[in-house]
Amino acid sequence: MSTQRTLHDTPLLDQLESGPWPSFVTGLKRLARDSGMMADLLGQLETSYETRKGYWKGGTVGVFGYGGGIIPRFTELKDESGKPLFPEAAEFHTLRVQPPAGMHYSSDLLRKLCDVWIDSGGSGLIAFHGQSGDIMFQGISTENVQTAFDGLNEMGFDLGGAGPALRTSMSCVGAARCEMSCFDEARALRTVINNNIDDMHRPSLPYKFKFKFSGCPNDCVNAIQRSDMATIGTWRDNIRVNEAQVRDYFTAHGMNDLFNDVVGRCPTKAITVVASDKLQSDPHTSVAHLGDGNALCIDNRNCVRCMHCLNVIPGGLLPGKDKGVSILVGGKGVLKIGATIGSVIIPFMKLETDEDFERLNDLARNVLDFFSENALDHERTGEMIERIGLANFLEALDIPVDPNMIREPRSNPYFRSDDWDEQVAKWVEYKQKVA
Repeated sequence: MSTQRTLHDTPLLDQLESGPWPSFVTGLKRLARDSGMMADLLGQLETSYETRKGYWKGGTVGVFGYGGGIIPRFTELKDESGKPLFPEAAEFHTLRVQPPAGMHYSSDLLRKLCDVWIDSGGSGLIAFHGQSGDIMFQGISTENVQTAFDGLNEMGFDLGGAGPALRTSMSCVGAARCEMSCFDEARALRTVINNNIDDMHRPSLPYKFKFKFSGCPNDCVNAIQRSDMATIGTWRDNIRVNEAQVRDYFTAHGMNDLFNDVVGRCPTKAITVVASDKLQSDPHTSVAHLGDGNALCIDNRNCVRCMHCLNVIPGGLLPGKDKGVSILVGGKGVLKIGATIGSVIIPFMKLETDEDFERLNDLARNVLDFFSENALDHERTGEMIERIGLANFLEALDIPVDPNMIREPRSNPYFRSDDWDEQVAKWVEYKQKVA
C-alpha cells in the first residue's frame, strides 16, 4: 500500500501550472504523492529554477552484456557533509527501450509496461517517444536498473542506444493505417536494426547514428532532418487519380479553393486547370475531369513529390504504382555546423523483394562502417560529409554521381559546371552498365 508523501514547497514550479496549457508539473506532482523519488525530484527541479543551474552529472550505469541503453544521472546537489539534499532522487537514471516498429501498442501491453516499471522500483515517469523513437523510462536507482531491464526483456523488449552508438530507430505507422505508404516501413526498420544491433548495445562509433523510415515524402517521423540515414518512400510514375473523389472535392469547395489551396500552392507550377476540350494526350500528365467542362492536370515531369495536393485531396490523388524509396544521408539537429537536411545519395530504389531489403541493409552497413572509420570524435555523419565533401563520400561508397542528387529543386537556375562533361559521361556509362 502506498504512503502519502509530503511535497516540497515549489512556488516557481507552481507558476508553470497557472498558464492556459497543461503543464508537466501537474503530472510530476501526481506521481510524487506516492513516490519519494518524484517528490525529491520536484525539490531538486525547484532548486534549479531558483539558481538557474542544472545539478545532474553522468557516470557509468549498465546491465549485464550491454554497454549502452542507460542514461546515468547522479545529483550534484549536496550539503556541506556531502550528503544529497534530495536523497531519494540522488540517482535518477533513464532506460531507453526499443519500441515496436510503427509504434503499435495494445492497451494491455501498455499496462504491462507500466506494471514492470513500478514493480521494479521505477519512478512511474514514462515518455513516448524521443526523436529516435525510444520509450523513455525515466527515474530509477542503480540497484534497480537490472531488475527493470530483466522485466522488460521478459516481455520481449530490448534496450535502445545511448552514447556514441547506433540509436533506436523509428518508422511511421505506414501501410498499417496510411494510404500514402510506398514501402514496408516496419520490415525495413527491423531488417536494418536487427542486422546492426551490436552497434547499439556496445557503443563503438565516433558519435551517435540514427536510422529513420518514412513511408512517403510527408516524412511523419522527421527522417530527413533528424536521421543520419533516411529511407523515405516515393514513386517514379504518374500520380494516380480517382476522378470521382476529385469531383467530390471540387463540388464541396469550388474553383476558388481549388486554385488557392491546390493549384496555387504547387511549388513547381506543375498543376493547371484547362478546358476539357483543349486537353492533349500526354503520357506524363495525370488528368481529373471536374465535370464542369474543366479538367485538373498534373505535369508529372515537374512534380517534386511535395505531397501537398495529395494531402488536400485525400483519396482523389494518390502516389503512383511504381513505388520505392529515396535514401538520404546527413540529417541532424544543431551541433557543430548547425541543423542540416539529408542529402540524396540514392534517388530511387525498389524495396519489395528479399534482395531489395538485403541491398538496403548492405548500404546501411557500408554507411555505418565509413562513418565509424572516418568521422572525428563527436561528429555526426552530416558534419563528416561537410568536411570531406559529398563527392568523396559517394566515391568511397562506390555510388556514382546522378543528376537526380539535388538539394533544393527549382530554387536556383544556375549551377557550377566544372568537370560537368566528365561527371555526365560517368553517369551515362553507369546507366548503360546497369541497364
